[in-house]
Amino acid sequence: METESTRQQKVARQLQKDLSEIFQQQGMRIYDGAMISVTGVRISSDLSFAKVFVSIFPSSKTENVMKIISQNSKSIRMEIGKRVKNQLRIVPEIAFNIDDSLDYVEKIESLLKQ
Repeated sequence: METESTRQQKVARQLQKDLSEIFQQQGMRIYDGAMISVTGVRISSDLSFAKVFVSIFPSSKTENVMKIISQNSKSIRMEIGKRVKNQLRIVPEIAFNIDDSLDYVEKIESLLKQ
């Protein structure tokens, strides 16, 4: 596994911050009353592709919210473009993925309580 450069890390942090703000501004009304947290961003070495991990609460709405996010992905990417136009030459393609680590933690905790 290759390590990320400082530039990749900075761009990833900026994308995470910007995406969090976008989801917060769009609000829960668009996303079926669910709360979306951007838990992490991994970016390719050429900065052209970003893998974005989101956590959705409540997790029962995950499937529906992911459909809404994928339907809105072009407008989300456009909004990112407006925010990073002075820092990046190209706006990375964005792939949204579920971060189910919280569900995993809950499952482990419930197993330990038995």
